[in-house]
Amino acid sequence: MFTRLLTIILAGSLLGLVGCSEQTTKEIEAKAKAAEQQQKVEKEKKEIEAKKMEEERRKKEEARPIYVSIIDPNTKGIVKTFNTKDLGYGKDEERYKAEIAKITKELARGSNETPGFDQRMILDRLDANGQVIKGTPQTILNETELAEKIMLASVSGGDVEIPLYVTASGYKPEEAAQLGEALVASYTTYFNNGVAGRTKNITLSAEAINNVIVGVGDSFSFNTTVGPSDAEHGYQPAPELLDGKLVDGIGGGICQTSSTLYNAIDQVAVSYIEKYNHSAHVGYVPTGRDATVSYGGKDFRFKNTTGVPVVLKSIVKKGSLTVEVRTAKAYQSQIKKSM
Repeated sequence: MFTRLLTIILAGSLLGLVGCSEQTTKEIEAKAKAAEQQQKVEKEKKEIEAKKMEEERRKKEEARPIYVSIIDPNTKGIVKTFNTKDLGYGKDEERYKAEIAKITKELARGSNETPGFDQRMILDRLDANGQVIKGTPQTILNETELAEKIMLASVSGGDVEIPLYVTASGYKPEEAAQLGEALVASYTTYFNNGVAGRTKNITLSAEAINNVIVGVGDSFSFNTTVGPSDAEHGYQPAPELLDGKLVDGIGGGICQTSSTLYNAIDQVAVSYIEKYNHSAHVGYVPTGRDATVSYGGKDFRFKNTTGVPVVLKSIVKKGSLTVEVRTAKAYQSQIKKSM
């Protein structure tokens, strides 16, 4: 009887232990699940916080100004500074490129308020004693190169130096004294010497182009060489052709000088950059053989592609104007003539 009772007690104890074991396992699993859920929540919270911080950082980065300064290579001074963000960088790429193109164009060619960096060559010339009077070289701002430099600097900001290319006249100083030796082309036109104003204007403009040296590859500009044809520079009222009608104007007659030059230089192999005809026939050259000019407007421009340097000579006599193209004897057989 006792043995049976002991057996029953032991069996109950074992059943109790099994029940406790099952309860403990469930509690552990529940706690583990709760801990896993908590970790997941914490992870999500951290991810949300990280995204929020990244968004704030991105907004601050977008708001941070990025400045580009454009530097004059000659003075090393700043000519323009701008915030790239204000011009659309990072938001509107096409707009930004258009703004940069506008900036580079204005720097090169100037505006109503400021001159540009591009400068036409003022050609050297000979004085009465055959000595060279120095002009100024051609200066070109490479707009494409400047725009590319600005785009690169726009990422983090910084200084960009303007790319300027300077070209000196295409002749050697020791050649100057010989350039008048050989006549290679000439042309003469005639005018009424009794018309004082016109005669004065032809004389002044002819003197302005006399003894000008046009080296190999040089570009000649009538307006740049002669300058303003106004009263301040000695020019007088005289008949001139305007919109097909003959009217009085200061400087009337200088187109005869530019047209005489055209007919002389056209005999050698130059290439024309700019040339215009009058609105009606002029009497001093055949139809279509004129070259009208107006300071600040229409110009007569050509490039020396003859292969040799030349010098221009102008001779005004009583009622006639002759323009000659000369070079050194050593180059006379080398100069390319027009076809």
